[in-house]
Parts: sequence; structure tokens; C-alpha cells
Amino acid sequence: MFTNRLFRITAWTLGILALLILAGFFWLRQSPYWAGITLFAEDYRVENFRDMDRVFPSRPVARSGPVWAFDYDPRPLPDTYAFAGADHDLDAFLDRTETTGLLVVHRGAITHEEYRLGADETSPFTSWSMAKSVISALIGIALEEGHIASLRDPIGGYVPDLDGTAYGAVPIEDALTMSSGVDFDEDYARAMSDINMLFIRAMAMGQPQVDMLAGLESTRDPGTFNDYVSSDTMALGLVLEGATGMPVAEYLESRLWGPLGAERDAFWSTDRQGQEFALCCLNATLRDYARFGRLYLEGGARDGRQIIPAVWVDASVTPEAAHLQPGDNSASSWTFGYGYKWWIPENPQGDFTAIGVWGQYIYIDPLREVVIVKTSADPDFDENDHESVVVFRAIARAVAGES
Repeated sequence: MFTNRLFRITAWTLGILALLILAGFFWLRQSPYWAGITLFAEDYRVENFRDMDRVFPSRPVARSGPVWAFDYDPRPLPDTYAFAGADHDLDAFLDRTETTGLLVVHRGAITHEEYRLGADETSPFTSWSMAKSVISALIGIALEEGHIASLRDPIGGYVPDLDGTAYGAVPIEDALTMSSGVDFDEDYARAMSDINMLFIRAMAMGQPQVDMLAGLESTRDPGTFNDYVSSDTMALGLVLEGATGMPVAEYLESRLWGPLGAERDAFWSTDRQGQEFALCCLNATLRDYARFGRLYLEGGARDGRQIIPAVWVDASVTPEAAHLQPGDNSASSWTFGYGYKWWIPENPQGDFTAIGVWGQYIYIDPLREVVIVKTSADPDFDENDHESVVVFRAIARAVAGES
């Protein structure tokens, strides 16, 4: 008798528990947290990357004024490209890297535009770390406007909550070149790394970004070693806000998005407190990313009107310090060179690129007057940066009429 009763109680308990778990799953599946939980999941990331306002809160970036129009001059892409001693099929590369959009502009004319995996010309693709290059442009504008007195000013002078911390003593310029010397674990493959915990701490735990930065320690002197850490750009976002008195998205809207003639509104993902994730997460169309690239191609000017200071554009893509040079470099953690948030590929040809994780690129070749934008959901993005640059160089040569 006792055994039967115990069995019934146990069965009822397990049944109720199973129902609660099932109900909890269905609730979670319909909740706004589901997109965040599945952000990088294979079956979800393509859609998430063009619908980030379902994942994070955001601040709008409105377009204004006349659109900076592109002409149209359709040309075929090259069929193949040479990489690692062999010829490769370009279309197969686009498939393998889970390309969602590819746009090629030559001398102000769109020569190729394609969208894949459900995207179209209205899709707001997330930038990931391409946004770092946008932050750089805004820092250059703020410097020109006098909001920032000197790039050698310490970050703590503009962000009082960081005064007395490791970041407080870092000069702005050394954060621009990923040379802060601050210890930040950027390993996406490690579940508990700083970069992975950042979003959990900001979104699930509600921790202010400035508090995260305040808890980091230095491992080397600033300005001596190029080590890619996204916390450097987080700090610069706070500098920008402290210096200008405006949220990053509002400053972008008034100083850059409107003046460059964006075609569509954009938005910048924020934490729960409304602070932009300056390290990433601008969301815009391919054509508007191309307009930003075109601005750098043309020395920071649109139709003769200077928007980003020309000297800033030049300094941003012309690294001078030894630890910022491309190639085999013992004072750098990577083989690409680095400027003010722009990458300089190996075997420099005057070209430079913004890069975001999962295969986002704004590539600029001033010699051939080419801008290429590629968005992706590439799971092997770290291994494909070098090959991507080879592909972009092959496309640039083709549209410029070189054999």
C-alpha cells in the first residue's frame, strides 16, 4: 500500500514538473529573451543578424537630407580567384562563408549587388565590429570640433568613473590602436571569456558597462603591443559620450549619418540601460555601409563637403608605430596591421578594411576606387579573413578592368 502511494506521488510530481518545464520552455520560446539565447545558434543567426532589434534594445539613427546617390554600372564578378597556391570558385566561397549580402562600388557606381539567405536591400545588417571603425570616425570629428583636446589625453579625463582605474590612465590614442595594455579575454570559443560574459553581465545582470571596464587590470604599458580587445572601443564610446554630452547614436546621426546622405534609418543596439554597445552592433543596409566606405575612399568628403577631417582619414589608415605594422610582428597578436580602428592587410597595396566577427567587411581600395561590403554568418570567420581579402582584391582588380 505504502509503495503504491509513494509511486503515485512520485508519478504526479514528475508529471507536474514535466508540465512546468514544458510551459517554461513555451514561455521562453515566445519571450524576448529567446532571440538572445539563440543569437549565434546555427538555425537562427542568419535571421538574428538582420533583425537585431528583436535581440537587444536599440537607439535610432535617423537619416536626413538628400541621399548620396550611386550610379549603376553592372559588371560580372570574376569566376575564380587564386589563394594558397590554387584557383578557387568565387561563388563557392560566397556559399561556404554563408554570405548574406555583397555590394561592390566602383567610382561611385554599383557594379554588383546581391542578397542571399532571405535578405534584401532593405535589410538592416548588424555590423558587429565594423562599428569600431564608425566610432573612430566619430572620435576624429569630436577632436576636430574641440570636444576632445588631444588624443594623448587619458580616458579618465572624459570618463570620471574610470579615473584611477587601468583604463583611466590609458591615452585615447592607444585605445584607438588597440594598444591599451588592458587585459580583456576576447576568446569567443571560451564560454566564460570576457567578451562572452559582457552581454550576459550587461543584459541579464544589468551591470553598467563602465563598471565592467573599471574592474579590468593592465598587463603591459599602453602603446607598446597591438592586442585586439573590444574593451578598448567600449571605453572610447564612453569617451565620446562624455566629451560631446550626446549618446553615441545621436552624435552619429547629427555628424555623420545625415551628412553622408544615408538612404535609410539605422539603429544602434544598446544594453538594458540604454548605453550603446560601442564595440559593435550598428545596424544598417549594405548601401549605407558602402556610403560610409565611400566617404573614406574620398578622403572624408562628400561632393566637396568635408564630413570627416581628411587628416583623420589619412592617419586612421596609415599606422606609423612599429607594433601596428602588418606582417610577422612580435609586438602584435595578429598579422594584419592596425590603424585607428581600421585593419591594414598583409602585403599592403593601399587598401584597408573594417572587419566584424562572423564575416562582416567594409573593404576600401583607393588605388582602384573600389568599395566592397560583405555581410555573412560565417562560422569559420577567424580562419577566412586572409582569404576574404584575397577575394576582395580579385574583385577590385576585375571591376577596375585589370586582368
